[in-house]
Amino acid sequence: MPELKRLHADHASAVLAFEVANRTYFATSIPDRGDDFFDRFAERYKAALAEQEDGVCAFYVLVAEDGSVLGRFNLYDVEDGTARLGYRVAEQVAGRGVATAAVRELCRTAPATHGLRTLRAATSHDNAASRKVLTKAGFVPVGPAAPADLGGKSGTWYQRDLQQLR
Repeated sequence: MPELKRLHADHASAVLAFEVANRTYFATSIPDRGDDFFDRFAERYKAALAEQEDGVCAFYVLVAEDGSVLGRFNLYDVEDGTARLGYRVAEQVAGRGVATAAVRELCRTAPATHGLRTLRAATSHDNAASRKVLTKAGFVPVGPAAPADLGGKSGTWYQRDLQQLR
């Protein structure tokens, strides 16, 4: 059974393998991270862990029983009880409810773990899978997302009130 775990240094090689293996798949629905992301992965990973340590962000990985990473679930800009949610799952588990289950778990744990009351997420109009995940996880559309928010694509901001979970 996959487990949602807080990102730590020991996950680096599995996260890189996940990103490399799914790069082409991800690029079909979200902007590609570019070669620089992979060339400077170790440096970027270390910076992400530092941001997490500072409480600015919280990064999670969905880890399979064999230690491989099946998904990433990130809370960005954690401030004043609110954070932005971003996520991606491996092609091999896409469409199986894995993302929805992990997002729901984050919604349950984020209030106590991170002091969050609200989560926001933006998705492009052409990313039907992400819209479905957000809706099934209790998010509601709250307004348009600018192309600058979504790598040049237009979309919608969704929001989830976490206080109703208490």
